[in-house]
Amino acid sequence: MKTTILSMLSDKDSYVSGQALCEKLQVSRTAVWKIMNQLREEGYEIESVPSKGYRITKRPDRITAEEIISRLHSDWAARQVYYYESIDSTNNEAKRLAEEGAAAGTLVVAEEQVQGKGRRGRSWVTPARTAIAMSLLLRPGQSENVRLQPAHAPMLTLVMGMAVAAACREVCDVEVGIKWPNDVVADGKKICGILTEMSCEMDYINYVVIGIGINTGVEQFPPELSRTAVSLHTLMGHRPDRAKLIDVCMEKFEQYYDLFMGTQDFTYLQEEYNALLLGRGDRVRVLSPGREFEGISCGIDDRGELLVRREDGTLEKIFAGEVSVRGIYGYV
Repeated sequence: MKTTILSMLSDKDSYVSGQALCEKLQVSRTAVWKIMNQLREEGYEIESVPSKGYRITKRPDRITAEEIISRLHSDWAARQVYYYESIDSTNNEAKRLAEEGAAAGTLVVAEEQVQGKGRRGRSWVTPARTAIAMSLLLRPGQSENVRLQPAHAPMLTLVMGMAVAAACREVCDVEVGIKWPNDVVADGKKICGILTEMSCEMDYINYVVIGIGINTGVEQFPPELSRTAVSLHTLMGHRPDRAKLIDVCMEKFEQYYDLFMGTQDFTYLQEEYNALLLGRGDRVRVLSPGREFEGISCGIDDRGELLVRREDGTLEKIFAGEVSVRGIYGYV
C-alpha cells in the first residue's frame, strides 16, 4: 500500500486527490491519512491541500524497498526488493535467496554492509548511508533458447559496469569511465566496484549474483583509500538521489543485458564499452598469479577479453578471472 502511494505521488508537480488514492487502494480516507503520517515520520515532506489532494515536496535519502519499487521504470530488474538496515553482505543474502528459489531480477539492498567483499578476496565495508550496496540476482541458464554457458558469465560484470556508468552520467551528470573489468571511475578514482559470483554445473548456470557498490555519500575517505577512491558527493558537491540512481541503473542494465543475451557476447556492446574504457591506447601492467607483463591496452574483443599488445608485437587476450590491470603510473 505504501509503495503504491509513493508511486502515485512520484510527480511532485501535481496533486493526487484523497479520493483517487482511496479508490486505487480500496481503503478509507482514514487509512490513507494514517499512511501519510507514517511517510512523514520516515522523512517524507508531504503537502496536503483541501480540494487538491496530496503531493510529495521532498523525499528523504532512503533506499527502502518501497522507495525503490515506487520509482522503477525497469520491466523485471528489481521488481522484488529485499531491504536491510544492516547486513553482512548483499551478495551473500542474494545467494541465500537464490537457493530458496527467488526469481530472476530480485534485488538485495542494504544501508550498511559489514562483511562485503570485492574481487580477489578483498573486503568492501559500506558504512551506513554513505553508498549504494546492492546485489542483483539473475538466472541466465533457465531458458533453453538463451541458455548462457558458465564460461560467458564473467562478461556480465562488464555489462553491469556499462549500466552503472550510464546511470552516473544521466542522474549525476559526471564524466565516468570503466577500468576493466569491474571498476567505474571518475576523476581518475574509483566510484564503483562490481563483483559477480555464480552457482553452476559443468555446462549449466543455476544463478548469477552481481554485487554493486557505489560510493555516493562519503565525504572523506581514510588515507589508505583517498588516492584511489572518490564519491559522487565529492564530485557533485551534494549527495545524489540514490533511489533514482538505482532506478536508472536497473533500466540501463536491462537494455544492455538484452543485447548481450541476444548474442551471448559483446557483438553489439563492444564499441560502446571501448569508448568508456580507460587506458585504451596506453601502457598497462597485467598482474596475474605467476606472471606479470606490460603492454599497450587495445580495448576488449567481442568476448569481453582485454587485448594487450606486448613489446614483441604479440597480442594477449586477458580473461578477467584473477587478473588485475593497472596503469603504469597509478591506479588507472
